[in-house]
Amino acid sequence: MTRVCTVGKVTIGPLRPLAIIAGPCVLESLELGMTIGSRLVKACAEYGLAYVFKASFDKANRSSVRSARGPGLEGGLAWMSRIRSELGVPVTTDIHEPEQAALTANVVDLLQIPAFLCRQTDLLCAAGEAAVKMARAVNVKKGQFLAPHEMAGAVRKLAEVGCTNVMVTERGTTFGYGRLVNDFLGLGDLMELRAEGGSPPVCFDVTHSTQLPGAGEQTGGRPDRAPLLARAAAAAGVHAMFLETHPQPGKALSDASTMLPLDSVPELLRAVAKIREAIE
Repeated sequence: MTRVCTVGKVTIGPLRPLAIIAGPCVLESLELGMTIGSRLVKACAEYGLAYVFKASFDKANRSSVRSARGPGLEGGLAWMSRIRSELGVPVTTDIHEPEQAALTANVVDLLQIPAFLCRQTDLLCAAGEAAVKMARAVNVKKGQFLAPHEMAGAVRKLAEVGCTNVMVTERGTTFGYGRLVNDFLGLGDLMELRAEGGSPPVCFDVTHSTQLPGAGEQTGGRPDRAPLLARAAAAAGVHAMFLETHPQPGKALSDASTMLPLDSVPELLRAVAKIREAIE
């Protein structure tokens, strides 16, 4: 049995509208966030999809110390609060340190744990405690180094501090050097993850799954394959999809090599909504 995850006014889980978690990789400006968010709000409403705005206030795991990281905690949360209020949608961002959890939970509806940090006990517990206190949710991205069943450990740590309003995200598994592979057998296993109270809902990270890690100071990618992966994940029955988009991907300050052009996203959302409708 799959339980649900409540993110603000959006409920993610079985027999619910497919949820889209999307936005720019990093908060470059309030104006850019509003532009992208407004376009996605309209598209999701048109195709009957739930929507959660996503952006990062700090990209703490960039390939180079010279890479842009974002506006930081204080400025980024102020922008997220404005976007949440003015667009009327739930918002999510990632945290990297336990000390960020409580402050971030004051503003965002969904605390995201990055894939590289999915085993960090202190971070998970701080996120879980903040989520319980503020009636928020936690999304844990599966590390590229983990088997699907190993995500039960992260879910268990959250449950041990009282947090069961949880979802997990698949974003590909490391295959040799410089390649991620999406194992749809493993995706099915993740969707049947054994956890007390039922399996948490599963999100599929469309754009990060196209990364080609280790390509130098900037990670490479195959964004041309993102629509293929999104359609496959929709057919597999995932409960949510994560994607990053930008009006001019080549000029994006982070993940430019995997970002989807904003103009292309509505058509992709239309396709996955049709697939979701067909399998229900």
